[in-house]
Amino acid sequence: MEMDEALMTGIPPVAQRVLNKIDARKRRYVINMMIVFFTILVALSAVLVLLGIDLGFMFGWLWFLVEGIGITAIVSAAAITIGVILGLLGALGRLSRSPITNGIATFYVSLIRGTPLLVQVYVWYLALPQIGKQLEQLGVPGIQKILTLPAIPAGILALGVCYGAYLTETFRAGIQSISLGQTEAAMALGMSRGQLLRRIIMPQAIRVVIPSVGNEFIAMIKDSSLVSLMGVWELSYRARKIGRRYFRSLEMLLMAAAIYWIMCIFLQAVQSRIEERLARGERRAQPWNQ
Repeated sequence: MEMDEALMTGIPPVAQRVLNKIDARKRRYVINMMIVFFTILVALSAVLVLLGIDLGFMFGWLWFLVEGIGITAIVSAAAITIGVILGLLGALGRLSRSPITNGIATFYVSLIRGTPLLVQVYVWYLALPQIGKQLEQLGVPGIQKILTLPAIPAGILALGVCYGAYLTETFRAGIQSISLGQTEAAMALGMSRGQLLRRIIMPQAIRVVIPSVGNEFIAMIKDSSLVSLMGVWELSYRARKIGRRYFRSLEMLLMAAAIYWIMCIFLQAVQSRIEERLARGERRAQPWNQ
């Protein structure tokens, strides 16, 4: 039987037995993980029952909360796009030999990372109109109207600029992780610096930084709740509004937390698939249980 299977698969019987043991170990690991998750969910459900949570009320307002996911997703996607662009430009600036470019990028990273995100949100939404007013008094007509941003654009810019500073260091580390030998070899072949960056460095750096960029995106999904402070009807704002109206803040906040959790799980799955695709051909360390 083993000989027939070996002839069909081309794998020696001894090696096939080892592979079968590995597959069985993986299945047992997955089953045990599912049991652990199920046990935790049952325990959490029991706690909610003891606390007297009104599940009917929670699910009655579920669709109202789900309608806020669209704004949350739009704000997060637009902000991460701005953040990636600023992060890439900032990383190139931080690696630049020009003192002006390097100084601007370093100042940007230091300022943004050294101030709270909440303060930055208020600066974009509340302080910019005041700046515009002062500029108009100095003789710049119409600037106050331009700098008076609606809540959603102000939130997108605040999140994008903030996360761009963190992604600057992520991209810089990814670019510097490429060995100097590859750079020297490409230059020896006559590649320009643009070709070197586009063909050699960036394809490899992207594979390195994808986990960090994915983590930042997941964090931004949660930080997007800060735009609710400006009256934007996104997910957390809706949960707080209904919770306060009916004195059911716990139920609504739990429901909002569950929705955020599901969104993050989906993003983690997408991130894992992207990492697997970019890591094709790479030998990776396996988990201890495999």
